[in-house]
Amino acid sequence: MRLQPLSIDELAGRGVDVSPYLHDFDELPGSVATLGYRPDILNAVGGLWQAVMGQGLLDPELKYLAGYLASMSAGCRYCSAHTATNAAKAGTSARVAAVWDYERSDQFDERTRAALRFAQLAGQSPGGVGDAETDALKRHFRAEEIVELLAVVGIYGFFNRWNDALATPLEASPRGFAEANLGAHGWDLGAHG
Repeated sequence: MRLQPLSIDELAGRGVDVSPYLHDFDELPGSVATLGYRPDILNAVGGLWQAVMGQGLLDPELKYLAGYLASMSAGCRYCSAHTATNAAKAGTSARVAAVWDYERSDQFDERTRAALRFAQLAGQSPGGVGDAETDALKRHFRAEEIVELLAVVGIYGFFNRWNDALATPLEASPRGFAEANLGAHGWDLGAHG
């Protein structure tokens, strides 16, 4: 832990309402507890989070699977655990288990494969998206949906950097899910213990 997370009471003392974050997560994410040192930044990021991950054009499971692939591609084990956990809640654990074989698995159709391929490559640094991946995406998605998908990768890019730089401790629920389900994907706790 490189920056002491604020408690829920300390956040409340700074005017931060944590209830919206507890809608999407079983425990308060550590990133919220550290961003809370600057409530103005937390509110801005929270608004972006809601616009990207809240109701939208794409299925929540697809967004979380995309966030998982992008986060693993970026090397962030913290966000990988969160996104995989939320993907399983929004869909099935079987699809999370099969996601690294998305090109061949019968769990995914061509539309989903195009989105996952794009997210995985967009999460890399430097980015690996080329014209072929974008053309495949355009065959299945409208421009508004592509923007939403890339916004998922972008918001997780922010959280990947935030949580890795601060070695944010991983909360019990996503940690338990990741330890039980993601080892075969190369996941480990890393600095987030």
